[in-house]
Amino acid sequence: MKFVDKVVINIEAGNGGDGCISFRREKFIPRGGPNGGNGGNGGSIYLIGKKSLQTLADLEYKYRYKSERGQHGKGSNKHGKSGDNIYITVPLGTDIFDIETDKYLGEIIENGQTVLVAQGGKGGRGNAMFATSTNQAPRIRETGSEGEKRKIKLILRLIADIGLVGLPNTGKSTLLSKLTQAHPKIGDYPFTTLSPNLGVFKHDLANFTVADMPGIIQGAAQGRGLGLVFLRHIERTKRIIYVIDASQAKPLDDLKTLENEIRAYNPEILNKEQIVVFNKIDLVKKIKKYRVKLPAFYVSALNGQGIEELRLFLQQNK
Repeated sequence: MKFVDKVVINIEAGNGGDGCISFRREKFIPRGGPNGGNGGNGGSIYLIGKKSLQTLADLEYKYRYKSERGQHGKGSNKHGKSGDNIYITVPLGTDIFDIETDKYLGEIIENGQTVLVAQGGKGGRGNAMFATSTNQAPRIRETGSEGEKRKIKLILRLIADIGLVGLPNTGKSTLLSKLTQAHPKIGDYPFTTLSPNLGVFKHDLANFTVADMPGIIQGAAQGRGLGLVFLRHIERTKRIIYVIDASQAKPLDDLKTLENEIRAYNPEILNKEQIVVFNKIDLVKKIKKYRVKLPAFYVSALNGQGIEELRLFLQQNK
């Protein structure tokens, strides 16, 4: 399925039904009182989280939603039926914004969680509701109120326990396949990963979700390459693994580039737990241990060297 992480949809909640003006008309009861029923409420529109979804692609093609209006009230104190609500499923990690006001409306981060995005109109009261001791035959009623209409922007920021971050061609996708059961597309050219790939790292005590992010290049925070589009997905990951190509001339410069781009985008991301994985040691004649402040591992994702040590660390430091 196509990976889509930003969409705009139009939503319109149902109007409330009108109240009814009616009077009791029965044989032998010449002065029947008011019995106009209330109108039903209009249907509201909610977003609901669905764990199995990983993209907003469905909403790219269906981008208009309108819920039912409430039915009008009737005589004999019959209230109108309320309109059915609409529930739009979205992946976990979806942020919601009102386009016109740029107001933040909420987020969906749990399976089954709902957020009201358009309130249905309230049904109007029938004349039976206006009867008093001094006005026993009211000829007034209320019309139903309009439902909310909105254009909303949905932005997905993936929720993952671990985010793999690196320059293009550092072996992130291969590392993901070794750590999890994922089968990402792997190629020997820049930007093989065009959208985040997700996998699950399983062990006896717990499971981790691992996300392989598209390659970040210098200037990503200013819009170069694919990095800016996907940097936001790093924001919700609990732990970051920098994947560095150890066969390059200056691997520490690559690490600094990644840190600088993340800092330029959102410095708070650097407060997360971070790990460095120097990959492709199978291409290095002599493995050099670098001085870094972060926990560091030296692996070959291609042949599996050092992978078990990394897996053990992740298990023990969940």
